[in-house]
Amino acid sequence: MNRRTFLKDVLLWSAGMGIPVLDITDVFAAASQPAIVKVTGSSYPELVARAIENLGGAQRFISSGDSVVIKPNIGWDRKPEQGANTHPEVVKKLVELALDAGASKVKLFDYTCNEKRRCYVNSGIKDVIDGFGDKRVRLEHIDNRKFIEVDIKKGRSLKRWEIYRDALDADVYINVPVAKHHGLSRLTLGLKNSMGVIGGSRGSLHFNIGQKLADLATVVRPTLTVIDATRMLLRNGPQGGNIKDVKIADTIVASVDPVAADAYATTLFGMQPEEIASTKAAYKMGLGEMNLDKMDIRELTL
Repeated sequence: MNRRTFLKDVLLWSAGMGIPVLDITDVFAAASQPAIVKVTGSSYPELVARAIENLGGAQRFISSGDSVVIKPNIGWDRKPEQGANTHPEVVKKLVELALDAGASKVKLFDYTCNEKRRCYVNSGIKDVIDGFGDKRVRLEHIDNRKFIEVDIKKGRSLKRWEIYRDALDADVYINVPVAKHHGLSRLTLGLKNSMGVIGGSRGSLHFNIGQKLADLATVVRPTLTVIDATRMLLRNGPQGGNIKDVKIADTIVASVDPVAADAYATTLFGMQPEEIASTKAAYKMGLGEMNLDKMDIRELTL
């Protein structure tokens, strides 16, 4: 079942229902041998292009007329070189690939932690999106009216939460986190990036955060995960600020399996997948693969 068919079956809201509640069952099964593509090189657009090409090309994920959401991390009032947000050149290339594959519209947004306008501008992402000059491409601020209550049927710690409607009803959802240190969850990667599409009291999720992120992953299911490890924030995350805390790794990691993507990216920090609570919890819930020896790992250097 593809994402579009799945969402048509499970989106229960209608104009006459008032505040909608969704009842969603996770039906996106990960491949038994998920492909992980790691590409390293100095040209960030080329890294993205080669990673997607090695997963079957953008046309594998996007059909003509599809609505696409590209979800970077834009949560912090930081410049690209500080490594706290997804690099704008990575985001730009993904938008180009989506348009070339025939997307009818491409939306980008994040529920920022710092002041939203400063985050969008200083991250460099507003400039690259404005540069398209294309009405099909929109960088939007979060609209609180679009949060809807979702029943998390498979949740073990979370049973219901507010999730951003646009993240759910897109035909294609591309998750584009930046790889960085996090003071509480140790690392923030793909599963953690879902915090940018949820409402409510997000601070309350920090207790048992690994399981709660895994619970969210049963309903926030990306079509594709592209992890930006071009500049890795090694310390003082998630906000960072000191250039000395950033390692220039010039790397992109991509997979259709969100758990496998996080598991592999963890090794870039010299850690093992089982050290990250959200990865371990999501694996135990059957949401993807965690064991590196069960992945089809393709490492390329440009």
